[in-house]
Amino acid sequence: MNARIAHFRTGFLTGLVAAFFLCLSSFGVLAQSGAETPDYEAWTAIADRAEDALEGDRASNLALESLRSQIADWREVFLVARNANEDRINTLKSQISALGTVPEGTEEPAEIAGRRTELNDRLNKLRAPGLAAQEAFTRADGLIGEIDRTISTRQTDRLLTLGPSPLNPVNWPAALDVVRDVFRTMGNELKTATNSAVSRAELQGNLPIIILFLLLAAVLLWKGRYWVTSAGAFLRERTRRGTGVWSFLISVGLILLPLLGLFLIFVAVDMTGMVGLRTGALLGLLPDLGALILVAGWICNRVFADQGEESLLPLKPRARREARWNGVGLAVVVAVGNLLNALTDLSTAGNSAAASAVLQFPVFVLAGILLFRLGQVLLKGGNPRTDEDEEPSFRARMLRLSARLIMIVAIGGPVLAAVGYTDAATAVMAPTIYSLGLLGLLLILQRFIGDLYRFITRTDDAETEGLIPVLIGFLLSIGFIPLFALAWGVRDAQLTEIWTTFREGFSIGDSRISPTDFITFVLVFLAGYGLTRLLQGALRSSVLPKTNIDVGGRNAIVSGTGYVGIFLAALVAISSVGLDLSSLAIVAGALSVGIGFGLQNIVSNFVSGIILLIERPISEGDWIEVGGQMGYVRNISVRSTRIETFDRTDVIVPNADLVSGVVTNWTRGNTVGRVIVPVGVAYGTDTKQVEAVLREIANAHPMVLGTPPPNVIFHGFGADSMDFEIRAILRDVNWMMNVKSDMNHQIAAKFKELNIEIPFAQRDVWLRNPEVLRPTQDQPTPNDEDKDAAI
Repeated sequence: MNARIAHFRTGFLTGLVAAFFLCLSSFGVLAQSGAETPDYEAWTAIADRAEDALEGDRASNLALESLRSQIADWREVFLVARNANEDRINTLKSQISALGTVPEGTEEPAEIAGRRTELNDRLNKLRAPGLAAQEAFTRADGLIGEIDRTISTRQTDRLLTLGPSPLNPVNWPAALDVVRDVFRTMGNELKTATNSAVSRAELQGNLPIIILFLLLAAVLLWKGRYWVTSAGAFLRERTRRGTGVWSFLISVGLILLPLLGLFLIFVAVDMTGMVGLRTGALLGLLPDLGALILVAGWICNRVFADQGEESLLPLKPRARREARWNGVGLAVVVAVGNLLNALTDLSTAGNSAAASAVLQFPVFVLAGILLFRLGQVLLKGGNPRTDEDEEPSFRARMLRLSARLIMIVAIGGPVLAAVGYTDAATAVMAPTIYSLGLLGLLLILQRFIGDLYRFITRTDDAETEGLIPVLIGFLLSIGFIPLFALAWGVRDAQLTEIWTTFREGFSIGDSRISPTDFITFVLVFLAGYGLTRLLQGALRSSVLPKTNIDVGGRNAIVSGTGYVGIFLAALVAISSVGLDLSSLAIVAGALSVGIGFGLQNIVSNFVSGIILLIERPISEGDWIEVGGQMGYVRNISVRSTRIETFDRTDVIVPNADLVSGVVTNWTRGNTVGRVIVPVGVAYGTDTKQVEAVLREIANAHPMVLGTPPPNVIFHGFGADSMDFEIRAILRDVNWMMNVKSDMNHQIAAKFKELNIEIPFAQRDVWLRNPEVLRPTQDQPTPNDEDKDAAI
């Protein structure tokens, strides 16, 4: 697995660094519009050499990668050069457009025709560098695509090539020759260094530093764990919160100090001067292999923690322990496989392909066993559901699917290696193992982000995670995609190619949109939106309160300012990226017709909302009645209006109903309103006395205005009573129900004092045939026994 491991280790850092510098270069494009003219002669020489190498198909993958890197650099130059003279070209286009179109059927004036010809000639000259750069960019892009396809074809052919089988005894001596040759060479190197006076002198001179490094390494390996654990306990006691954050930092410290100890040991051994070329190459792998094992152990301990609440996967305690052992075992097996491949690469004896197949086969078998066992643990070790009807979570479903795939790879990898497809087995098993490690690392970092968010915001650990850590975790998952791609054999050059394609952008009409343009659009729009919000805040809190405009008018002005500001911010943002939408006018017109039919109700409500904000027939805080709903207006938005009814429920009314329907506004302009209190008295009561009592009660209420004075009306003769009404004007109509209640209480008390009767409804029941209810002689009355029998 050496090739795959080395590719992933080197490609990881290379890919990240390349992506970083490509991001910087994408922002640098804005400042390079005036870049120097590319050296097309040098470019042509490199392009011709690349075409010859591709036609002959003799260059190695390393040589093709070198050519590809040079061509990619040239392509970046051409990508910038395509925009040469862009500002001046836009100015000339505007000048030509100002001259208007060429008239048909009549001859254009000579002065205008000459000016148009002059401007077109200048425009063509300014376009020439950009067109040349575009042509060179196209050629470079095509060559890069050919190189990528050639390398990919070679890799595919290599995976499908049948090599020596490790089960064939003929190949076993080659493996023994490789091991014997390497160790013999290492022994000879050690013997030569021991006999060398220079090496002995170097050892004596560096002996104090060597002893110091070894002592420091021993202390770190022995006491490092204790120091980190003590520091973590101290931090927990001082802060008393952020348990997850401190647990993560402590776990990181537990692997950093041992790694530092291993590095010191390697440095001390290298300083002895007794290390030869091949011995140094093998010793140089030890820190990497130690780091691999330590990091794998850290990931397994975090993902399959002993505490159920800290474990990142829903597994039983016993399953978590087995998963930890299997994960660490896989790391050890990968490290051993890497070491064996290094032995094969360093050896010069025998058939290296046969030796590699034989030496790696036990590694594939052990890795397959551990992978299969890990898949079984993940598949069968999950916590049972308490409710049989409960739907399994997304993480649980993905865990089962991953477990089945792992088991398939665990069986297929060793089988391919046994047949002789060693490269294919490596291409399947190594990425699977590294993908498992990356998934574990992703889960750990997502948990840490959630813990850190709760620690910073001082929220309880038991609370549900907020939106911010979820979004950060999602972005982190996207960021891990290139790492997974590297693990599965994608070259770092292919990753940078994807970014280059993304940077190139896409065309809309006559304009090309690139990520830089998109970022510019977003930044300008956000700046405009922020200024709009600041202006709204200033109007709402500082300017409008000092005017005589009512609350509804203030809200209308603030809302209108927001709509206008957002619209202007969008226009400025579009103009800043130079997007020309004139060619899309026809398409936009056709789409507007379809949108108009499909969203006509929404558009109607939107327009009605604007009318409400301008005319202000209703305002926030008004008491209105519309469509059988009565309540206070709490919010007027673009599409609808929210009304709070008297039973404290919210009713959402479309704005179109408020504009086209009948609306009763009880408090528009002022809160003065009329209350009507109906009263009924029994027939025979002195009507003048009733009128005087009701008038006295109405005049005595503090909410009733004296001008105009309240009025008492003898309404008429009802079926059961003589009906009166108190009609009074209130200072605040919002107190209508309270006034009614107060007057009714006073009326009941006064009528009782004066013995004035308040009637209730009475009804006489007439029977048309009462004789049918009386028993006849032929139908005797049933006695008690008959009643009992009937029951």
